[in-house]
Amino acid sequence: MARVLMIGAGGVATVAAFKIAQNADVFTEFMIASRRKAKCDQIVEAIKKKQEARSKKQEARGEKQETIKPLNIQTAQVDADDVEQLKALFNDYQPELVINLALPYQDLTIMEACLACGCNYLDTANYEPKDEAHFEYSWQWAYKERFEQAGLTAILGCGFDPGVSGIYTAYAAKHHFDEIQYLDIVDCNAGNHHKAFATNFNPEINIREITQKGLYYKDGEWIETEPLEIHKALTYPNIGPRESYLMHHEELESLVKNYPTIKQARFWMTFGQQYLTYLDCIQNLGMSRIDEMEYEAPLANDPDKKVKVKIVPLQFLKAVLPNPQDLGENYDGETSIGCRIRGLKDGKERTYYVYNNCSHQAAYEETGMQGVSYTTGVPAMIGAMMFLKGIWKKPGVWNVEDFDPDPFMEQLNIQGLPWVEVFDGDLEL
Repeated sequence: MARVLMIGAGGVATVAAFKIAQNADVFTEFMIASRRKAKCDQIVEAIKKKQEARSKKQEARGEKQETIKPLNIQTAQVDADDVEQLKALFNDYQPELVINLALPYQDLTIMEACLACGCNYLDTANYEPKDEAHFEYSWQWAYKERFEQAGLTAILGCGFDPGVSGIYTAYAAKHHFDEIQYLDIVDCNAGNHHKAFATNFNPEINIREITQKGLYYKDGEWIETEPLEIHKALTYPNIGPRESYLMHHEELESLVKNYPTIKQARFWMTFGQQYLTYLDCIQNLGMSRIDEMEYEAPLANDPDKKVKVKIVPLQFLKAVLPNPQDLGENYDGETSIGCRIRGLKDGKERTYYVYNNCSHQAAYEETGMQGVSYTTGVPAMIGAMMFLKGIWKKPGVWNVEDFDPDPFMEQLNIQGLPWVEVFDGDLEL
């Protein structure tokens, strides 16, 4: 029996919950916890409705109905910023594994609670402090010895990028290269949500990430660029050319450490011109600020009187922007994410491109969420499956490429994110 507790109730968590429910032979006991319990209950209800609808369709077609093994899903309220609340919940539910799909600000509090309660840990994004738009693995890697001494496993960055991007790289190193020299991770969202401006995941995290300076690795050094300064058109399968921008992304930090033959590592992401125009306006208006400011707000029961309140502009902006969870219904098009690698095999130069294309509409049909949530939520579930099966299980703090990529790659094809390989093609980079 495997008992798993997931923290978070956003789009990624919704997808992960759907996929966990589809794999009830592995996940036998499951709890969803969040600051708002009602959101967790909504996910459970959505899963039940989808299962009932599938059974009715099969019955109407005269098909043999799937035998859906019922999954015992519980829900709970918890403040992931509060270690004591987390400890109380973990001690009560006693999960074997905690899946952290909350905000990156909360990684360390959840890891602390896991250590205190003897729980293993998995997340999809590395820690960043709330008061600084900066992320790196050093804070979480510092927990390595404590997890080792406790005999617990912590798996970091098990989404798509980071996550599958690292597994793709590990798979390439294991099967196709003697020496990886050049790595470019390319992420294209060619979908259209038909909104003037919206972000595909938490607006606060998304805008913080995009507006900070770029960073890439070359010849043993990290080179910093201005935000979105370097860009070029790249051609994505089934999509065509899209302008792609060099950004800092956390998996580069662990990949160049784990594959020291890498001479250059970069991360590229596509943005439409309309998105960039709105983003520029947001920055110029000061709405991307993450520092606290004072605002005089009128009292609801006496508008002539005002009270001073403190707000963070970016958090206020998040409240008025479309919720990423609500984008799926009208989202069309697809994502394309992959690794373009150049290196040596048997003394000869080789190029290799491995990627997945994910349909927003297909993701919505299955889970009610759009493709960006799907591409992160599915790998989180697979990583948890790898741990529970004992395949990815060793004391300490690890990035995904520290484990055997083969069983994970096999599950990607089974669970809805099939991958394609291109050998010795033009990488455009």
